[in-house]
Amino acid sequence: MRQIPVDTSSALVMVAVPPAPKLKDRRTGEIATDPETGAAMVTVEVLFAANGEAEVLAVAVPKPGVSGELVMGTPVALTGLMARPWENEFNGQKRHGISFRAAAVTSLAAAPAKG
Repeated sequence: MRQIPVDTSSALVMVAVPPAPKLKDRRTGEIATDPETGAAMVTVEVLFAANGEAEVLAVAVPKPGVSGELVMGTPVALTGLMARPWENEFNGQKRHGISFRAAAVTSLAAAPAKG
């Protein structure tokens, strides 16, 4: 399926909800893994503000790509952010949307000074 790169260079991006394991199956609690590396995936919800509009996006990231302390309000950089349209049918109802994935999410908060 087509992946569309997302330009974050002029956007303000900050953590809305800290990283949590991305579930592959909610019934069993199975954690999703990156198909290329096998790394566990996490979901980070971010506030993405650009062009006078803001939206909360759920971004899937391989756990090794999460760096820095990511608490609510932390400004972050999203490396390799991609959008992918999806569609499925469940119990006769069609659903569709856009999923987001990044290679890494990095805290932009200044590190505390060491004294």
